[in-house]
Amino acid sequence: MPERTMRRVGMGDEDAAGAAAARPAPDRLAGLLVAAGRGDADAFEAVYDATAASVHGLALRIVRDPEMAQDVTQEVMVEVWRQAARYRPDLGSPRTWILTIAHRRAVDRVRAEQAHSDRLQRHARPEIDVHDQDALVDTMFRQWQATRVRAGLAGLTPLQREALELTYYKGYTNAQLAQALDIPLGTAKARIRDAIIRLRDMWEVTT
Repeated sequence: MPERTMRRVGMGDEDAAGAAAARPAPDRLAGLLVAAGRGDADAFEAVYDATAASVHGLALRIVRDPEMAQDVTQEVMVEVWRQAARYRPDLGSPRTWILTIAHRRAVDRVRAEQAHSDRLQRHARPEIDVHDQDALVDTMFRQWQATRVRAGLAGLTPLQREALELTYYKGYTNAQLAQALDIPLGTAKARIRDAIIRLRDMWEVTT
């Protein structure tokens, strides 16, 4: 499409009113469209001036968004410039032919936008009920703690890990731990103490 025409998409009310007042007769518009199909840029300028406002109005009624309607108008007029050579007066009036293109383009844009919205909706995170938020936070915190503990246990010696697992996961007392491991009570306490210190040091590094 001629560059000087492209800059005129989105005409204001005064421009649109002027274009409507200067609207050529159907026979003359058909002749201009045929000439545009042969590459006559000046003829296309006249076609544009006579139809752009109608195209924009139709697009706006369908897409219901001014900026999107302006984009559709630009696309339609580009297509009219490219397809003008295919226009035949016996197929209908030039205005009807152009508005048919506009209608198809506008409907395609609405469908594309709806499809995009549907895809976003399908992949969106589900809404969280406000009453469930506290429970969700508690669950996430517990999961984070469990992950942190498992990572910490992996950094202990086998003896320290065994002592902690028996104490904190099975609820052994220090005396029961000493008896289960067949070690002195002082040794059992020392293993728990050293394991806790080791965990604390690792967590301070990763905090």
